[in-house]
Amino acid sequence: MADRLYLSLWFPSFGEAEMMPRTLSLLKQFPFSASRPGIGHLAVHGISWNEPPVFEETVDSSVLPEQAIALASEHIHSDHAYQFDAMWDLWSPETGGGLDTTWRLTALPVQFLVHGTDFEDEIFQEHGHIEVDFGLDTPFLHEELELDQLSEDRVKANVQKLVAFTIAVEKNCGVSSRLLWSDSEENLVQKLIARLQKVN
Repeated sequence: MADRLYLSLWFPSFGEAEMMPRTLSLLKQFPFSASRPGIGHLAVHGISWNEPPVFEETVDSSVLPEQAIALASEHIHSDHAYQFDAMWDLWSPETGGGLDTTWRLTALPVQFLVHGTDFEDEIFQEHGHIEVDFGLDTPFLHEELELDQLSEDRVKANVQKLVAFTIAVEKNCGVSSRLLWSDSEENLVQKLIARLQKVN
């Protein structure tokens, strides 16, 4: 059964003056989709995710991270949270009229959720100063598929993109701690390792 996949990031400090520069540093590591190379949606929430946005803008996925950060920076408060929606390209299977599976690079959504330290009862302590929501973990596991050599290569390529992004963030963004996790109690890293071992 598919789970949602997240990367939670904590920094040594995350004051109001640091929130957007640290977020921009993270976005610069992200491999944006070739067809949708920017931020497609930005929302700013005050106090809680249950509150309506205090600012919201949807664009055509071509807004550079720097432009989106500049817009968000006009609403900096420690009790606010910021949502940046982006896309990246992952291999996805398509089954046509026949039984053969065709793999295509598909733009899939990723959300970057930036939590001010006073937002929603200090939610950052559990979910990170910045939480990256990758959506369902299906592209990295495809447990429903019988893997042939091509399928193995495509799943492995997706996992490698996830790992490369995580490593780039750790190396370049000054994080003090990170956690890759999913909604279920299953150990995601073990699932990924097991799946990679199957494709090696």
